[in-house]
This record gives sequence, C-alpha cells and structure tokens, in this order.
Amino acid sequence: MDRPFIFINSAMSADGKLSTKERKQVKISGKLDFERVDELRAQADAIMVGIGTVLADDPSLTVKSLERKAARKIAGKNENPVRIIVDSAARTPLDADIFKKGDGLRIIAVSNSASADNIKSLEEKALVIKTGALKVDLGELAAKLKEMGINTLMVEGGATLNWGMLSAGLVDEVYTFVGNLIIGGKTAPTFTDGEGFTEAELFGLELLSAEKIEDGILLKWKVKGKRN
Repeated sequence: MDRPFIFINSAMSADGKLSTKERKQVKISGKLDFERVDELRAQADAIMVGIGTVLADDPSLTVKSLERKAARKIAGKNENPVRIIVDSAARTPLDADIFKKGDGLRIIAVSNSASADNIKSLEEKALVIKTGALKVDLGELAAKLKEMGINTLMVEGGATLNWGMLSAGLVDEVYTFVGNLIIGGKTAPTFTDGEGFTEAELFGLELLSAEKIEDGILLKWKVKGKRN
C-alpha cells in the first residue's frame, strides 16, 4: 500500500450532526469514549484535521493520558503523534493550540494557490507540504506521509475533510460514536458534507462491531468502496 492505513474517528448526535448550527462543539460522548479516543491517538502515527475544525474548535490534538505519553516515549516516540492540518489556503492561525501544546512534529498541508506570505509564516511553526493546484491533493498527501514513515493515520474531521478522504477512496475504516441527543439544523455539519454521492457512487460499509458505551453506541465499519 502506497499510503498509510487510514481511519476516521468521529462523535455524532443521533441525527448525525457533529456540532450545532453555529458550529459550536457540544459534549456528545462521556469519559469512557474520551479514553477510547485518547488510546487511538496514542497508537496512531499521525492525526489529521481540516482547517474548519481548527478555526471552530482550536484542538491541540495531543495525547492526554500521562501513562500513554510515557509509553510512547519508552517506545522511542514523541509524546504526541504527528499532527496534521489540511489547509488549502494556509489560513491556520499562528497562535493555534496545535502550535502551543505538546511536543512532536506539526504538518500543514497547503495547495499551490496559498499565499506565499502565509506559507512563510507557517514554516516557522511547522513543516509545510504543498500539493494540489487550488485544493490539497489528498491522495498525493497520503503518499507523502507514507514516505515519511507514517503508517497509521487517524482522521478527526471535520465534515469536509471526511468527505474528501472518503470520496478519494483513502479510508479503510470508520469509527462513529453515536450519542443520545438530537441537534438538528439543516446547516449544522454532518459526518460528511461535500458534494454528496450519486446513487451510482454510493459507498458500501461492512459492520465490524457495535458496542454500547455509556449512553451511546460505538459503530466500527470497514469501508468496502463504491457499491456499483
């Protein structure tokens, strides 16, 4: 395989929303699921999010558990996986939490149309990878990450990046925690936004497991690809 093993992990409401119509993050899962996600991060070589998630939530994408951080260091790794932002226009704020918290390599993936000044500023904070004309070429980016020794890539959204990765055929598995709340709102982000598939392009999934966790359910899917 010329790319990493790639999985998406996401928490959504019972009606498939990631956040409110104001794009404000709400608590969907509890402590047990938080620990599960922290373990996934600790085991991954890299974590990827889109610029929309950074602008809305400003996540640090760090491993939280002291024990898991210590285990990574014992294994000869940084405390945190490589942290990646897909940011076609190089809009990542220079004071984003991803730059301020935790050790480890940061990568900003930009397109060739991004502002040269913005790229120069980001290069002082992170490794900048340029690919794609107007938008980041996700397939090419995945291949570059593999060349860098990244074999397991965890994608943590948001909806636009999830769509981009799935529609490019780059996802192996999907883990969705479905919480016990309804958010609603036609403009609230769902698990995948983007252009949407036609009937002939629909993706098939194979259910690997379903596990009740606290007041929600964790669904693990294998991506089978287009159903036509």
